[in-house]
Amino acid sequence: MKKIFISGHKGMVGSALIRALNRRTDEYEVITRNRTELDLCDQQAVKGFLEQEKPEYVINAAGRVGGIFANNTYPADFIRENLLINSNLIHSSYESGVARFLNLGSSCIYPRDAEQPLVEKFLLSGPLEPTNSAYAIAKIAGLEMCRHYRSQYGVMFHSAMPTNLYGPGDNYHHENSHVLPALIRRFHEAKLAGSSVVTIWGTGTPRRELLHADDLADALIFLFSVDNPPDWINVGSGTDQSILELANLVKSVVGFEGEIQNDLSKPDGTPIKRLDVTLLEQLGWLAKISLVDGVQSTYEDFLESEKNGTLRI
Repeated sequence: MKKIFISGHKGMVGSALIRALNRRTDEYEVITRNRTELDLCDQQAVKGFLEQEKPEYVINAAGRVGGIFANNTYPADFIRENLLINSNLIHSSYESGVARFLNLGSSCIYPRDAEQPLVEKFLLSGPLEPTNSAYAIAKIAGLEMCRHYRSQYGVMFHSAMPTNLYGPGDNYHHENSHVLPALIRRFHEAKLAGSSVVTIWGTGTPRRELLHADDLADALIFLFSVDNPPDWINVGSGTDQSILELANLVKSVVGFEGEIQNDLSKPDGTPIKRLDVTLLEQLGWLAKISLVDGVQSTYEDFLESEKNGTLRI
């Protein structure tokens, strides 16, 4: 049995990993710490924790995340906190003898105008999307740290780059959430209020690929079975849809009967973003949860969380 530490276990990705690993209790002993128990921005605290617990595996699912508004409003916080978390965990894992470190990047780290779909080799080949460049630079630094520690020290430190994620436990903050949870909350509240219109940001034409958090968790555990994985690898569904198409899907799932209108004063963000998942598929992994089923189950979780007072807002 392997001892594994999941950072950020209270977040959407971390929670999905816990669910997945709880089905594999014969293989993994899971270690977690919440923010009050372990400050990941404190190098000495992280080092002391890893030296005491001595996990064999670490999955870094921690980080400060948010949508366009949050990234634009708090860029200094985004770059500082994510740089600290990545640096502290990676270096302390090396010092503590962690056998395998799996770091989570993000699809937003690719150049804004890179050819679509996004292939792993496109990383660092052009300018970033300005609306989330602070976050992206911090995540790129984490990928590069893992690559260089692997090269210099011979440790199995590698990274996965998920596409846009959604699922149970998502953040539904009115301003700082990502596109799908923002749409779910907006359509739900409009339905309850009897509104005739829901407004979405921008033109609705940008295209986004979405992956359920449970699919990501399955992919990450799958990567542990790969003896010599790439330094970084894309994890996605391989399909995308426009923001307007996504809004219409959420509208249908929620049961909102009004109209959708566009606020053209708001930014669109990156025009299109879809990952090339050929490399992961060649290794033997494919996404399993359809977008329709995923959005339906996510809305059901939203309703349940709202009812029991655990909704992240």
